[in-house]
Amino acid sequence: MWHCIDLESTRLQLDSNVQCIQAIHFCSPDFILILIHRLHSSIQQQVFNDNKTLHLPAYYTTGWMETLDDETLISDITIPGTHESLALYGGFIAKCQAWSLEDQLKAGIRFFDFRVSGENLHIKHGPIYQRTTFPEALKTIKTFLSKYTWETVLVRVKPVHFLKEKVPNLVAKKIEKDPACWVSGAIPKIGEVRGKIVFVQKNAFRLGIRLYETDEHNDYIVTNVEKKKEKISKHLNATTCEQYRAERVVLSYSSGTGIPRLRPYINPKGLAKQINPWLYKHLDDESKKTNPKPCFGVIAMDFPGLDLIKKITEFN
Repeated sequence: MWHCIDLESTRLQLDSNVQCIQAIHFCSPDFILILIHRLHSSIQQQVFNDNKTLHLPAYYTTGWMETLDDETLISDITIPGTHESLALYGGFIAKCQAWSLEDQLKAGIRFFDFRVSGENLHIKHGPIYQRTTFPEALKTIKTFLSKYTWETVLVRVKPVHFLKEKVPNLVAKKIEKDPACWVSGAIPKIGEVRGKIVFVQKNAFRLGIRLYETDEHNDYIVTNVEKKKEKISKHLNATTCEQYRAERVVLSYSSGTGIPRLRPYINPKGLAKQINPWLYKHLDDESKKTNPKPCFGVIAMDFPGLDLIKKITEFN
């Protein structure tokens, strides 16, 4: 079948396309990056991620700490972190993250939560071995910091399970005399620890700066998502009080699970799908309320997306 072609409309459309191409050609590279960023934001905010492959946009800043004032205390920085940072295996019950440690670092995560077990310092989530060890994780972080020398990374070690009582000493032997590791109890300024790993002490692990957790007993168990949101909001409000941050780093969790209460549909991934968009909006609203912006300390998340991580760093 033959079709009639409107030659005038076709010519006008071609002219319009040529003008758009010419306009883009004469734009600066910075303008084009901003345009791409705005188009990306208008399409969808990436606040939740369960894709194991990291796709960093051209405009994304991995080394976000570079612009921080050297005199700023670590406890006065709002820091994106991950809960059960290397829980990459174990199915819907145990998996809490999608990205590898290397990719989490590239995405801007600067607080890591390692559950360490046994003589070989295996990293686990519950009884499930996560196919890596504390020394391997330490090496990955050091490699990253050798490139991004102006960044600093906070690490919490929590001894668990097998040989639990021996883990602190085994870890201490790896880090006590390492110049790349900060193990003092004094809160450092960012200028003192650029390119270093700052260890965070809690309970049985006594090396590094002190930690204050806003979570109360069993707050990680979730039976109602709306109540979980209320708890997170309450915890974040508490972190803005300077008295909590005077001699400690403050940590709040947005993670949780309903599995201990036989609610398998409220698993780490399923909960993060609901919490992360809410958290992004909550933080966005908070950023508009006060000047200067509040400090929320460390926010440890499950399955965070790039836009959520970036939103947290924007409080600095």
